[in-house]
Amino acid sequence: MASVKFNEEMCKGCGLCVTFCPKQILRMAPVRINAKGYHPAECIDLEKCIGCASCARMCPDVVITVER
Repeated sequence: MASVKFNEEMCKGCGLCVTFCPKQILRMAPVRINAKGYHPAECIDLEKCIGCASCARMCPDVVITVER
């Protein structure tokens, strides 16, 4: 199973990872806000993750790590 990790404090909430996830398992956290004042990205169903790393490649701030 793949593992997706976000450096939530560095996320600026652009949403590119959410847009490009082929499984649509990412979202912007609806309640949490990081120190920069943004809603960070989060994975809502890790078991469906295929480890493609599309989210990590799209992230302009390199805050996503994908491990298989």
